[in-house]
Amino acid sequence: MFLGSFCELVFLVMKKIALLFLSFIALAISGFYLADFLIPQLVVFPSSVPPPHREKPTKTDFSFHYFLPGPEKIREDLLKEAKTFLEVNLENMTVRFYKEGILEKEVPILRKGDPQGWGGTAAGLYQIDLKSKLTYSAIAEVYMPYSLRLYGKYYLHGEPYYSSGEKLVSDFSGGCVQLSNENAKFIYDLTERKTPVLVIDKENETFFYSAQKDTSLPDLSAKSYLAADLDSGFVFAEKNPDEILPIASLTKLMTATIVSEQVDLRKSISISNFMLNACGKTKGLESGQKYRVVELFYPLLIQSSNDAAEVLSYFLGRKRTINLMNEKAKSIMMGKTSFSDPSGFDPGNVSTTKDLFILARYLVNNRPLIFEITRGQKVRAFGEVRFKDLKNKNFFYNEENFIGGKTGYITASKHNGIFIFRLKRAGNERRVAIIILGEEALQEGEKNLEAETKTLLSWLKENYFPES
Repeated sequence: MFLGSFCELVFLVMKKIALLFLSFIALAISGFYLADFLIPQLVVFPSSVPPPHREKPTKTDFSFHYFLPGPEKIREDLLKEAKTFLEVNLENMTVRFYKEGILEKEVPILRKGDPQGWGGTAAGLYQIDLKSKLTYSAIAEVYMPYSLRLYGKYYLHGEPYYSSGEKLVSDFSGGCVQLSNENAKFIYDLTERKTPVLVIDKENETFFYSAQKDTSLPDLSAKSYLAADLDSGFVFAEKNPDEILPIASLTKLMTATIVSEQVDLRKSISISNFMLNACGKTKGLESGQKYRVVELFYPLLIQSSNDAAEVLSYFLGRKRTINLMNEKAKSIMMGKTSFSDPSGFDPGNVSTTKDLFILARYLVNNRPLIFEITRGQKVRAFGEVRFKDLKNKNFFYNEENFIGGKTGYITASKHNGIFIFRLKRAGNERRVAIIILGEEALQEGEKNLEAETKTLLSWLKENYFPES
């Protein structure tokens, strides 16, 4: 009897264990199917990627696309490193002082430079290299109290006034950042020499695109290309975007940037023979002639004159100009870019399509008149521009939606181009950059670069910008 009861007990225990095991198996199977259903629906945004705006990305979109970082990435890095620094935010019109990564003071900006003119305030990461309780500006002929030099001819200072004591009143500054005297003194007292200063022109928008169609990317022969939204950093298409390649005359965009930011644009230079040793000759550029800075921008950016690049470099000194070009590249996050001459004739001028996207973004937001000239447009020149009938090598210059750009060629680089377009989506105009490096030139010369740019532009319109 005892043995029978014992066997019955063992049977009941085994039955319960079997039921528990079967329940566990059923739960595991249902969990597997539930996960298989839910996981593909999840779209996880990394911390470095802005959330979608207006349009929800599809699974297919997210698996391919990503965002290039904007200037706010520099701020994030400074805060992570608990740095003491100044942030000058031209979009929010504020100056912030961070002490070891903690915000200590925020003050409003009264005036900044006009980004639609030559006086736009220069963005980038710099260091305070000069402190002065009173600085005289020979360009504006005014005194600037509590001055901190940010970079080149750009200062953060109090309310400027003439020698008579009368305050300078205007809607914009000449490029400097103006605060009230009280706030300027406060920031001046907090800030030491060599303090990093981050000037932000415009933070990235959080705008995510979903493709209207799913047409495959065209097969382009260029070594590297990138197509991306300038205002959000959204990348539509790319090929070898981090490959370092010679950039030829795309270099001239940085040459123009440095000269426009470092030199009084009203200044003139007398041309000497030693300035005219570059490859190629430009009509009108002869020894003994005298030209203003802005005049020389026209043959530089329209006809891609190597002579003009060399002459412009002598306003500051050729070696110093090249050094400033390299420093500027670093200050705006062009970490894989290097310049060795002002024209791009030297194959040592190298960059990537990602870095050139940053340069294009900088010019659109800070030096748009440079792109205006690449379209052959007349801009403020402080007098007559004496260069006439220049051949424009930027072959989209007549198209209405073309914002600006530049082409370049040397044997080592093949054909290169930066092209910025306005494209329409859902009633909004978006600014899109197409950058191509290392395009092979066959019998048709530069037409391959033009043709492949048009191919990529057509693909963008079909898949993302059906209204354009």
